[in-house]
Amino acid sequence: MDTLTLFTATASKASAYSTIIMFVLVIVFFYFLIIRPQKTQEKKEKAMRDSLEVGDEVITNGGIVGIVFSIKDDTVVIETGSDRSKIRVMKWAIAKNLTVHDGDESK
Repeated sequence: MDTLTLFTATASKASAYSTIIMFVLVIVFFYFLIIRPQKTQEKKEKAMRDSLEVGDEVITNGGIVGIVFSIKDDTVVIETGSDRSKIRVMKWAIAKNLTVHDGDESK
């Protein structure tokens, strides 16, 4: 076996290993900087929706501001405006709870 063939085989193995290592590093990068923070944000939003109470002032994803009138399994009825219009929305459509409760530590 000559030196050139040995050098090419060694360089080829090193290149394959570095490619695999870079691929793994990119996956780890995406996990810690994109996927993990998104999952924690989703957990916070779910906890906020699960802690809704009648009388809370909320904002929907569509920008509607209202007061929670009743809560069912996966729907919420909110009361909006001075004429007390009632709108039924899905729980996942609630974007923000404006009412501060005693146990809230986030505000």
